[in-house]
Amino acid sequence: MTSVFRPDAMGIRAVLFDLDGTLIDSAPDLAGAANEMRTVRGLEPLPYERLRPMVGSGARGMLAASLQVAPDHADYEALRHEFLHRYEQRMLQETFIFDAVQPLLDQLKQQRMPWGIVTNKAERFALPVTRGLGLFECAGCVVGGDTTPHSKPHPEPLLEAARRLNLAPEQCVYVGDDERDMLAGHAAGMLTVAAAWGYLGHEAQVDRWGAHFIIEHPMDLLNYIQLP
Repeated sequence: MTSVFRPDAMGIRAVLFDLDGTLIDSAPDLAGAANEMRTVRGLEPLPYERLRPMVGSGARGMLAASLQVAPDHADYEALRHEFLHRYEQRMLQETFIFDAVQPLLDQLKQQRMPWGIVTNKAERFALPVTRGLGLFECAGCVVGGDTTPHSKPHPEPLLEAARRLNLAPEQCVYVGDDERDMLAGHAAGMLTVAAAWGYLGHEAQVDRWGAHFIIEHPMDLLNYIQLP
């Protein structure tokens, strides 16, 4: 894998994570909200397996998969508002921290390695979800998609997270399950790690995202950073 800038993995002092698909599995509740919209319209619910790969694209992806509605549709904004409202009402019903992620967070805490969250999820959802799952109290920062004027792949959310941790960007590693995570990390000058267990979508080519490293299991991250 190649990149314009290669941070020093030995100088990492904090880990930043994407949220959905990296730390937590929110797909059941996102899919549930989409199927609620189908049900009230007299449509049969779609199999979860058809909806899960699209959750990484947020409301846009879920509306496309469930109702075949694109952003240029006349009713798109109204449907998007409905989807987000339905999701907000159920966003902690079935969402959970990935089982394999918790041991990594425990290890980081034990070794006093700060970690934070940078997500494109709006604070309206990100803050209640992280609080409800017990992540907010442990994270050094939680930066949402509307915390700054920009969202990923713009680097500003990652730079804001580094500022909140009082670290230089090059002292942080960013772990995410989408190409925009890698683009944002590179633009911020951070070490980038692709989480291959996330919402990769159909025919995702993770090896083309430009990540410095690709990991199949959360604990594999410890092979690429030096804990205090």
